[in-house]
Amino acid sequence: MTPTLLGRVQTRVFVVTVIGGLWTLLVGPFLPRPTDATQADVYRGAIAALGAVLVAGVVWEFVYHAAQQFRWEKDWPTLFGLLTGINEGIVVYVLVRRGFPFDAGGAPGATFAVHFVTTWIVLWLWVNGPMRVLFVHWRFRGGRLL
Repeated sequence: MTPTLLGRVQTRVFVVTVIGGLWTLLVGPFLPRPTDATQADVYRGAIAALGAVLVAGVVWEFVYHAAQQFRWEKDWPTLFGLLTGINEGIVVYVLVRRGFPFDAGGAPGATFAVHFVTTWIVLWLWVNGPMRVLFVHWRFRGGRLL
């Protein structure tokens, strides 16, 4: 399957909101936090990071789509999907530190790093595993869910 641009955007929105949201609820109590931060502060920062991943990720999809036009099969190898977390993580961290999508009080580096890396790995594993089994038609419609 070669995902279309619309399919990639739909998949990203679905996976970040549903799987990323569930993972954030599960991992939230275990994230490192400063001694003066409450659990609500940790969740506020994690939700801000998810929002930034969603918005910045949709923009990244247009950049990735343009770059893929130079490849023969118009798609990335699977490992590239995992490694794109590096550049996306850097951009999202800068956005969250500057108060985007809302001011969550600044995300401590360790909290952000643990949350982002674990979430990115969970999302990548989901898309390359269970999603291909549970959403069979997704694979044959260019990654579109609707």
